[in-house]
Amino acid sequence: MSIYELKPRFQALLRPLVVHLHGLGVTANQVTVTACAISVALGLWLFFSVPSTVFFALIPLWMFLRMAFNAIDGMLAREHNQQTALGAFLNELADVLSDAALYLPFALIAPFSPFWIGLIIVLAGMSEFAGALGMTVGASRRYDGPLGKTDRAFLFGALGLYVALGWPLPDWAACLMPLMASLVAWTIVNRTRHALAEDGPKPHR
Repeated sequence: MSIYELKPRFQALLRPLVVHLHGLGVTANQVTVTACAISVALGLWLFFSVPSTVFFALIPLWMFLRMAFNAIDGMLAREHNQQTALGAFLNELADVLSDAALYLPFALIAPFSPFWIGLIIVLAGMSEFAGALGMTVGASRRYDGPLGKTDRAFLFGALGLYVALGWPLPDWAACLMPLMASLVAWTIVNRTRHALAEDGPKPHR
């Protein structure tokens, strides 16, 4: 079970706003680029400026808003005839870049290790790559868990709120990042395995 499976209900709530944005001439690509720019700006500001940890509360707030942005750009593309080849690239690349920027500040928080944060960033990018590669072998775009983009957003958002509240992280919390890395690796395996199991034409080498 992944949080991603709740997406249809979330989209239903956003549909009136999407219709309004379409009427204003807003495009899916504009929404994608805007969300990515905000994510990168927030992540890099937290990492390089090292402000008070209270500002980590911006991470869960933005993670929620970013999910709305991601749903909106997809609905604009699918439901208002805005699907483009450029949009397909932007959608995948912007997500990977945004995730990397938003996870990066946690490398500054003890007892988390910069190594494990870096590994999660790499594995998260690979998991999205594995999901997108399904379409190259005649399968669907895979969103299998157990730790897809939406699930990671929830966990890092919760950690951001915890840090912002000033609560101390016990030493055993260092195990959280290796555990998350393992779950993302499992996600890569699941997406690859399920894509290969789908019926459809397979390319020959």
